[in-house]
Amino acid sequence: MERDYQPSVIESIVQAAWDADGVFRRTEDPNKPKFYCLCMFPYPSGKLHMGHVRNYTIGDVISRYLTMNGYNVLQPMGWDAFGMPAENAAIKNQVPPAAWTYDNIAHMRGQLKQLGFGYDWDRELATCTPEYYRWEQWLFTRMIERGLAYRKKARVNWDPVDQTVLANEQVIDGRGWRSGALVEQREIDQWFIRITDYADQLLEDLETVDWPDQVKTMQRNWIGRSQGVQFSFERPGHGDRLEVYTTRPDTIMGITYVAVAPSHPIAVSAAQQQPALAAFLAECTQMKVAEADLAQAPKRGMATGESVIHPLTGEEIPIWVANFVLMDYGSGAVMAVPAHDQRDWEFATQYGLPIKAVIAPQEADPSYDLTTAAWTEKTGITINSGVFDGLTFEQAFAAVAARLTELGIGQITTNYRLRDWGIGRQRYWGCPIPVLHTDEGIKPVRDQDLPVVLPEDVVVDGQGSPLVRRRDFVDTIDPDTQRPAQRETDTFDTFMESSWYYARFASAFSQDAMLDQNANYWLPVDLYIGGIEHAILHLLYARFFHKVLRDLGLVSSDEPFKKLLTQGMVLKDGSKMSKSKGNTVDPQALIDQYGADTVRLFTMFAAPPEQSLEWSDDGVAGAHRFLKRVYSLVCDAVERDDATAPWTPDQLSEDARELYRKLHQTIAKVSDDIGRRYHFNTAIAAVMELVNQMQRFEPTKPADRAMYREAIEQVVLLLSPITPHLSTYLWQALGQTRPLHTVAWPTVDADALTRDVLTLVVQVNGKLRARLEVAATASEAEILAQARSEPQVQKFLEGMTEMKAIVVPQKLVNFVVKPA
Repeated sequence: MERDYQPSVIESIVQAAWDADGVFRRTEDPNKPKFYCLCMFPYPSGKLHMGHVRNYTIGDVISRYLTMNGYNVLQPMGWDAFGMPAENAAIKNQVPPAAWTYDNIAHMRGQLKQLGFGYDWDRELATCTPEYYRWEQWLFTRMIERGLAYRKKARVNWDPVDQTVLANEQVIDGRGWRSGALVEQREIDQWFIRITDYADQLLEDLETVDWPDQVKTMQRNWIGRSQGVQFSFERPGHGDRLEVYTTRPDTIMGITYVAVAPSHPIAVSAAQQQPALAAFLAECTQMKVAEADLAQAPKRGMATGESVIHPLTGEEIPIWVANFVLMDYGSGAVMAVPAHDQRDWEFATQYGLPIKAVIAPQEADPSYDLTTAAWTEKTGITINSGVFDGLTFEQAFAAVAARLTELGIGQITTNYRLRDWGIGRQRYWGCPIPVLHTDEGIKPVRDQDLPVVLPEDVVVDGQGSPLVRRRDFVDTIDPDTQRPAQRETDTFDTFMESSWYYARFASAFSQDAMLDQNANYWLPVDLYIGGIEHAILHLLYARFFHKVLRDLGLVSSDEPFKKLLTQGMVLKDGSKMSKSKGNTVDPQALIDQYGADTVRLFTMFAAPPEQSLEWSDDGVAGAHRFLKRVYSLVCDAVERDDATAPWTPDQLSEDARELYRKLHQTIAKVSDDIGRRYHFNTAIAAVMELVNQMQRFEPTKPADRAMYREAIEQVVLLLSPITPHLSTYLWQALGQTRPLHTVAWPTVDADALTRDVLTLVVQVNGKLRARLEVAATASEAEILAQARSEPQVQKFLEGMTEMKAIVVPQKLVNFVVKPA
């Protein structure tokens, strides 16, 4: 065994052995408890960053620990490979997105292997391959059959120069990110999926999963189930009525205007006679369409010159166009109560519209000042509301709803913030949508004609989707009529691919079905690990897909992920690592300098997984020094060739017995920290403390030396989930012939945790006066008697009256005294 720790040599040897022996290959085993540990798969951007390293090390530590505890652990890896970054890189480098993507996958796969992650590479998948997206296309055709997928017109951000739809984040100050052209709002035919059909299930099943409360709350808010009243206003001079929905019918008497979306038919009709209004509507077409963006945008509007009649007072109420109202949400119209809705208040204040208070606090409230802000609490009582005066929120809700129902113009309804999922993208690098446009209408592609393969020999120029210009892709034949047909040139939103990849890992070898019987062996995922930035869309869509798969009979569980662990960010100099800030750290450089085990150890030691990790170059160097100490500890033991003859704890010297106790305290703590708490930092700290004590220990008896040798072996095992290369090498160096990956996790000797003698603190009136060694079996009376006889205690008890004597078991004695 070399005296110097050489991680690059050790790690390459160990990794080669793992590959040769297929150590991480997994098959279904009904005789073992299963555990499916999955980290959110990466986009193949070209190289790993420290966030990846932290995320995947967490999963690998847990997987290795559970394997040693007898679980059949599946830990797969793949690539979320479609998306705009590949198209952007292709434009920049003049290469096909496919070639760029596959090169990046190859490089990043090598990095993951260098880090020693125990993935079953036989199950590797990339979402851009026909072998994968064939089954996504198959599932989509089943959604069409069940009415879950449909086509309708929808408003999008349109770049008139690049002739393409832009995501909201690609619109910068109203212009296309690449062309600089003013972005327009256009209505085009788009594909949608009815995720709203599953809204109640998605909401209620959150109670069945072990997820952070913050994530559950974010999903509940996104789904946004609310009970309110839907009612309509009369439009004088028109034969129709204007529908609105409100969760605050208690404020109905405070309506001072009604706001409609810029694309609402009332606004469009009014603009035909009003050039200024038409110009305003045209301006609105250049705004982003996302609700979050509109919430932050300045409130702008214009009067239409039309009005409605208040359903309860008969007052005439003006209709305004407002840029914060979305046509796709509800009816595209809202009742506005400026006194009790902040958005309405801001708009009314800007345009000088009336603000009428109809709710007042029941007690004095300094925040109730309608000249500075709306008062939005539901804890007040109604005022200025005629027959509805003096009611609480609940009473007013019921009374107003009853009156509108009685009039035949309203009813209590349940609404959702959640909208159907628009899954079509007018881009090239994505999964083709499997439908044909025929002279008989739109038809799903037949199963036997799947997959619809995306051409990969394409150079992207940014001028719209090149698929539109590929006649060899577009032109085809309708198999039912043998007449010409055209393939759909839109591709799927990339969230489609990431919504079911976890299930395909469980049936990775199935050739004839999307999922086979093995899916129900592995699913649901027992632990899913990733960033909280995916708390809403990815996790919501994956949950929706899983329920669709269940309803198709492909899986038997209701939820895809039992437990969710959201790890914190990796920071440097107090801020998130980013190229623009110049504060990134290259994992590859660290691996080359210190080895993968040092990188893994530092990322686990620096902070608990759910907290942000502050990068420290000194911390990395310190982690490396610790591993060198462990290496030297084993080197010394190998050179001494410590005896491993049988021994028993009663043969140990007092110092050895203390070390043996410390060893088993550490085993207990590390087991709990890794297996239950996921606090790897405190597990590592405990091993460091143990190593410190071991380095101070000098064996004096044969039993001491044998126990010490065993302690070294246990340290190697305790570190093995975190530093698997070094642990594997040291295990072999210690003469162990059984492969480390097949060895069981250390067990705790409960007897070792019990002490014959305890050290107690003795206090008088709360001040430390002595330390006392007592037998572990001593009674309270015996402890007090021994404490009172201690000379350092006696002198503080003399001349005093003892008021109380307190014994805290295994910790302290406190005498409460006062002058006699």
